[in-house]
Amino acid sequence: MLRILLVTDTAKPIGELREILLQQGYDVLTDVASSTALLGSVERQRPDVVIIDTESPSRDTLEQLSVMNALAPRPVVMFTHDSDQQLIRAAVGAGVTTYVVDGLDADKLSPIIEVAMVRFAEDDKLRQRLAKVEQQLADRKLIDRAKGLLMDKRGMTEAAAFEMLRTQAMKQGVTLAEMARQIIAMADLLG
Repeated sequence: MLRILLVTDTAKPIGELREILLQQGYDVLTDVASSTALLGSVERQRPDVVIIDTESPSRDTLEQLSVMNALAPRPVVMFTHDSDQQLIRAAVGAGVTTYVVDGLDADKLSPIIEVAMVRFAEDDKLRQRLAKVEQQLADRKLIDRAKGLLMDKRGMTEAAAFEMLRTQAMKQGVTLAEMARQIIAMADLLG
């Protein structure tokens, strides 16, 4: 059973949406009365999906979504009446997975939530791949810097410097990047 966190930044009651979700078998968590409490509520309640009901997303709501997306990312469905293209871009940039304009159709709610979850999962895979590639690039830069130090200090060829780095990493049971960090730290220490 999916756990849904409802958020509203309007004065209108959110009870109709709550009832529809309960009828469709979702576990609806305690409502968040304002977007300012969003991150704390997400961290405490750990929902599977966040649904925001708003007339038009405020700057505060979008800022809170950005913070939540950075620290505790979740699929976010936003129901709104505002179809302004800049606002849609800002909402998606802040972490909204699915932006729905003008109304809530009970029959479409489940597929909307499913699309948000699938889209979020795909985006998450891309974020993880990007983080892995960025780490590999950072490691490669460290290794190249360590090789350069070995080449300068010991008059080695690039191949010999790499072989020394690899051999030492194997002896110590660490990665090439960690060995490179150690060499760079020692070079920095010794001047």
